[in-house]
Formats: sequence, structure tokens, C-alpha cells
Amino acid sequence: MFDHGLMGLIKAGGFTLLFIAFCSILVLAIAVERTVAMWRFVDRARSLAETVKRCLYRGAIAEARAACERSTSSVAELFLVGFERHGRSEHAALDAAVERERQRVSLGLKGQMWILGTIGATAPFIGLFGTVWGIMRAFNEIGIQHKAGIDVVGPGISEALITTAFGIIVGIESVMIYNFFQARLARCAMELKLMAEEFVELLRERGAAKDAPAAKESPKETPKAEGAE
Repeated sequence: MFDHGLMGLIKAGGFTLLFIAFCSILVLAIAVERTVAMWRFVDRARSLAETVKRCLYRGAIAEARAACERSTSSVAELFLVGFERHGRSEHAALDAAVERERQRVSLGLKGQMWILGTIGATAPFIGLFGTVWGIMRAFNEIGIQHKAGIDVVGPGISEALITTAFGIIVGIESVMIYNFFQARLARCAMELKLMAEEFVELLRERGAAKDAPAAKESPKETPKAEGAE
């Protein structure tokens, strides 16, 4: 059955094989799209975080904010939210705002990953459906022609075996790609969490350092001596 090339294989597999092939193409397309979206994500985020950290150590908050506004990294939004809330909100509100933005960035990295998980879980069952359909075709031909030779049941059995095999292959492909990206997402999420926590700590330190000189410079009242005119 494999001697007739790709078209012969597709014909033997039936419509179920076409659907499985579509799922495989969809898996590869999502894998390429997520690879492009996550390409050097951590490196760009670290580079921006180091720039912001150096500026904050010098007390150059305006310079750090300008660097975030120029950056094309999605992590820049996390820092900009912190700068926007700095000095205007309580510490708890600042933490909550930065954490919400961190979760939003992490969620954006997932993209359409759910499709990979869905195809990985259902592709073997789609292949199993093709198996059942092929066996039904084989028995139907037996009933029509009243004989059970290989020429009668062969096409149905071929469809059953081909769809089962390709369903398993696509399922394994999807699960492997899904697990790979899940590991990358876990790493990116941890990197973002560490960057956000360090950023908030530096903002608080800069705020405390800014308020300290003002407290020292506040004048103290000199008590007057009794009887002084």
C-alpha cells in the first residue's frame, strides 16, 4: 500500500488521515510561532532589567523609565507599571500592580499552547476512530460482496492501520512539543518573578533614600530660656 506514493497513502487512510495531517500541520505552526515569540525573551528581559537596576542604583529613575519606554521587550510594561505607581501608592498596592503585570506577561507567553495539549490528548483517539471506521468499511464490503478475500477487506484494514499509526505519531509529536514549551515557560515565569521582586525592592530603597534627607533637614525648635525677652 506504500508503493503508490503520498497520494496512495492519503487515499488508503481516508478522510480521518487528512484530519490528522491537518492537526500535525497546526502543531508545527504553533511550535514555530511560539519559538519566534520566545526567541531570546529571557536574554532581552535580563538586559533591560540590568539597565533599570543600574539606573536605580544611581537614583536615575527618569533615565530607567526612559529606557523602558524605548524597549521593545514585553517586560518593559512590568517596569513601567512600577514606575507609574512609585510614590503614588502604598507598598502593598505597588506589589500588587507589578505582580498583576507579571502574570499578564506570563500569560501572553503561553499563546495558543492549549491547542498543543488538546491535540496531544485527542490525536490517538482520532486515529482510533479511523480504525473503527476502517473495520466498519471492511465488514460492509464483506456484506455487499458476500466474500472475505483480501481484495474486499484490504482497503478498510489499510485505513484502520494507517490512521491508527499516524494518530499515535501526531499525539507523541504534540505532547513532546507541549512539554518542551512548558519547561521553557516555567523558566521564563521564574525569571520574571525574580526580576519583579528585585525591581520592587530597589524602588522601595530609592524611595526610602529620597525621604531620608528630608527628614534630617527638618528644623528643630530651639527652646527659649526662661526670662528671656
